Amino acid sequence: MLFTPAVLSSLEGSFTFVKTPLITAPAAQRDPAVVAKVSEMLLDIERRGMDAVLEYATNLDRWDGRDIELDASAMAASGDRLDAALRSAIELGSERTRAFAAEQRRRLVDFETRPLPGLVTGVRYVPVFRVGAYLPAGRFPLTASAFMTVGAAKEAGVPAVLACTPPQPDGSANDAVLFAAHLSGVDRAFVLGGVQALAAMAFGLIGDLPVDMLVGAGNAFVAEAKRQLFGTVAIDLLAGPSEVAVLADETADPELVAADLLGQAEHGPNSPAALVTTSRSLAIAVASAVEEQLLTLATADIAGPAWRDYGSITVVDDREVAAILMDDLAPEHLEVISDDDDWYHQRLRNYGSLFLGQWSTVAYSDKGMAGTNHVLPTAGGAKHSAGLSVSRFLKPLTYQKVDKEATPLLAKAVEVISESEGMAAHKATATLRLERLAASPEASAHRESATTV
Repeated sequence: MLFTPAVLSSLEGSFTFVKTPLITAPAAQRDPAVVAKVSEMLLDIERRGMDAVLEYATNLDRWDGRDIELDASAMAASGDRLDAALRSAIELGSERTRAFAAEQRRRLVDFETRPLPGLVTGVRYVPVFRVGAYLPAGRFPLTASAFMTVGAAKEAGVPAVLACTPPQPDGSANDAVLFAAHLSGVDRAFVLGGVQALAAMAFGLIGDLPVDMLVGAGNAFVAEAKRQLFGTVAIDLLAGPSEVAVLADETADPELVAADLLGQAEHGPNSPAALVTTSRSLAIAVASAVEEQLLTLATADIAGPAWRDYGSITVVDDREVAAILMDDLAPEHLEVISDDDDWYHQRLRNYGSLFLGQWSTVAYSDKGMAGTNHVLPTAGGAKHSAGLSVSRFLKPLTYQKVDKEATPLLAKAVEVISESEGMAAHKATATLRLERLAASPEASAHRESATTV
């Protein structure tokens, strides 16, 4: 996450950098080698079909020849192999996330309006028919991803949701990820990873038909595959490395702020973490706390380089400057810890998801406990896009019904505009209807009545 030079130069208030990123290139920058490899794989899979998919599965994921599709009983049984506390936590996360999604769906209602006599216009929310979800299961199996993708799609009313998850070293699926998918209502699940998984779903090589939409996070190859498949299918969003930003004042606890910055830096060595604060003393304390926590953090080999290369701390002179800079960053996750969180809540507009107050850490959403969706825009995408929700799986389809009585007003205006544009065929569609209306029995009766009077 980097500030835009034009925004910095236009600020009326002052700011100073306590720590700047060591690497100034965007963390989500596309690697030409990845782009080329993904393109090659997609073309190969489109040409050779399932033979290519299984060949890549063998070479990249050590597929051992077993059936890649899991039956319903195997998915349900995955929970029996989990520690009781983990199973309970997954059940809670699934319940919370689906409940929040259900509330969103309940508020998206069909409507109909009559702007003038004889004209009816309206909207129907119709779910996408088939969705393919990718469920990561690498070094950090993201258990809650199924809640956010499969569960949200099912709450939106999607009839068919497929899921693919990469195999573990023994060739089986990760039980926690699989159980989360089962609770989320997945219809069919496959042990298949990477580019080959997305291509198989998009090209209809697994399941009955090609999916209409691909959702879910993944590594650079998965993200690039989604980008290249966009158009063939819809996608949720193009997400880069996970991001966090904290906006805080002197009331914040530096140890908690440091922990929350590292909590997202842990996602990967190119995950940005930023602090914008109105307090220089907090800035210095947080910088010290980060280094202290890295000494004992089990994932310091990931979070440490991420903080070193992509971490930043900026001190500003007032909250208005803080808000302007944070809106410019447009982070995926934004925490606000201040003595007036409500002011920031009303003022800020660019973020994937907002966490208000010191008790609201990002991890609560990441793991599904808050219920909000964690599939969110990165790399400044929050300036123009929101995260995944039930609304993304719904098509707001408009319709209109025009009766005779509304025809004169609509058709005559269309004739005028079409004439000015030189679009004769458009004009004719309106003119013909006016002629039919003029020749109708009702029109004739009206003319005769007027003549008699």
